[in-house]
Amino acid sequence: MYFKSKKTSSIILAITSIICSKIMFFLFNDPEGPNLLIITVMALIVYLLSLTIYLLNLSITALQRLLLVIFFQ
Repeated sequence: MYFKSKKTSSIILAITSIICSKIMFFLFNDPEGPNLLIITVMALIVYLLSLTIYLLNLSITALQRLLLVIFFQ
């Protein structure tokens, strides 16, 4: 799959990082529930880490690179 824009892959990475951080904090046994600020900061950290891996020049296709980063998240 070839992405015509880097925005598409960035949006996919942002959505998956939000979902991953929401799931991670949902699994904690907190009676008050997850805090929105903490989820947002954790999603930002996960997104930035996955974006750095995505931007590395690896000799793989764009789809394989995106799947690798989603697996990393």
